Amino acid sequence: MDTDIIVSITADGQLELPPKIKHQIKPGDRYKVSIAEDSIIFQKIQQPQDLNDWFRHIEELGPDPNQPSLQEISEIVKEVRQEDKFKK
Repeated sequence: MDTDIIVSITADGQLELPPKIKHQIKPGDRYKVSIAEDSIIFQKIQQPQDLNDWFRHIEELGPDPNQPSLQEISEIVKEVRQEDKFKK
Protein backbone atom coordinates (compact mmCIF):
# COMPACT_ATOMS: atom_id res chain seq x y z
CA MET A 1 0.00 0.00 0.00
CA ASP A 2 1.60 3.27 -1.13
CA THR A 3 0.87 6.28 1.02
CA ASP A 4 2.27 9.78 0.75
CA ILE A 5 3.46 11.10 4.11
CA ILE A 6 5.11 14.45 4.62
CA VAL A 7 8.18 14.54 6.86
CA SER A 8 10.32 17.46 7.96
CA ILE A 9 14.08 17.91 8.09
CA THR A 10 15.51 19.16 11.39
CA ALA A 11 18.22 21.81 11.67
CA ASP A 12 20.66 18.91 12.22
CA GLY A 13 19.71 17.42 8.83
CA GLN A 14 17.72 14.53 10.28
CA LEU A 15 14.28 13.35 9.20
CA GLU A 16 11.44 13.82 11.67
CA LEU A 17 9.40 10.67 11.21
CA PRO A 18 5.74 10.48 12.22
CA PRO A 19 4.62 7.61 14.50
CA LYS A 20 3.08 5.77 11.52
CA ILE A 21 6.58 5.33 10.09
CA LYS A 22 8.48 4.97 13.38
CA HIS A 23 6.56 1.84 14.37
CA GLN A 24 7.59 0.16 11.08
CA ILE A 25 11.34 0.63 11.52
CA LYS A 26 13.82 -0.53 14.13
CA PRO A 27 17.49 0.09 14.92
CA GLY A 28 19.73 -1.88 12.61
CA ASP A 29 17.31 -1.85 9.66
CA ARG A 30 19.14 -1.08 6.43
CA TYR A 31 17.77 0.80 3.44
CA LYS A 32 18.91 1.30 -0.13
CA VAL A 33 18.63 5.01 -0.92
CA SER A 34 17.94 6.06 -4.51
CA ILE A 35 18.43 9.71 -5.37
CA ALA A 36 16.92 11.38 -8.42
CA GLU A 37 16.72 15.03 -9.40
CA ASP A 38 13.84 15.84 -7.03
CA SER A 39 13.28 12.54 -5.20
CA ILE A 40 14.85 10.41 -2.50
CA ILE A 41 13.50 6.86 -2.19
CA PHE A 42 14.23 4.52 0.73
CA GLN A 43 13.83 0.81 0.00
CA LYS A 44 14.28 -1.65 2.88
CA ILE A 45 16.96 -4.26 2.38
CA GLN A 46 15.60 -7.68 3.29
CA GLN A 47 18.05 -9.80 5.26
CA PRO A 48 18.59 -13.33 3.95
CA GLN A 49 16.56 -15.87 5.92
CA ASP A 50 18.65 -18.98 5.30
CA LEU A 51 21.96 -20.04 3.81
CA ASN A 52 20.56 -20.37 0.27
CA ASP A 53 19.15 -16.83 0.50
CA TRP A 54 22.56 -15.65 1.69
CA PHE A 55 24.36 -17.26 -1.27
CA ARG A 56 21.78 -15.84 -3.69
CA HIS A 57 22.30 -12.38 -2.16
CA ILE A 58 26.09 -12.66 -2.56
CA GLU A 59 25.65 -13.74 -6.20
CA GLU A 60 23.43 -10.71 -6.86
CA LEU A 61 26.17 -8.43 -5.54
CA GLY A 62 28.54 -9.69 -8.22
CA PRO A 63 32.32 -9.92 -8.05
CA ASP A 64 34.29 -7.54 -5.85
CA PRO A 65 36.23 -5.21 -8.17
CA ASN A 66 38.88 -4.79 -5.45
CA GLN A 67 39.39 -8.55 -4.95
CA PRO A 68 43.06 -9.36 -5.55
CA SER A 69 43.86 -12.06 -8.09
CA LEU A 70 45.32 -15.40 -7.01
CA GLN A 71 48.68 -14.22 -8.35
CA GLU A 72 48.51 -11.05 -6.20
CA ILE A 73 47.54 -13.08 -3.13
CA SER A 74 50.43 -15.47 -3.77
CA GLU A 75 52.88 -12.54 -4.01
CA ILE A 76 51.57 -11.04 -0.77
CA VAL A 77 51.99 -14.38 1.02
CA LYS A 78 55.57 -14.70 -0.29
CA GLU A 79 56.40 -11.16 0.90
CA VAL A 80 55.00 -11.84 4.38
CA ARG A 81 56.92 -15.12 4.63
CA GLN A 82 60.14 -13.35 3.60
CA GLU A 83 59.55 -10.65 6.23
CA ASP A 84 58.94 -13.35 8.86
CA LYS A 85 62.23 -15.08 7.95
CA PHE A 86 64.21 -11.90 8.55
CA LYS A 87 62.50 -11.21 11.88
CA LYS A 88 63.67 -14.52 13.36
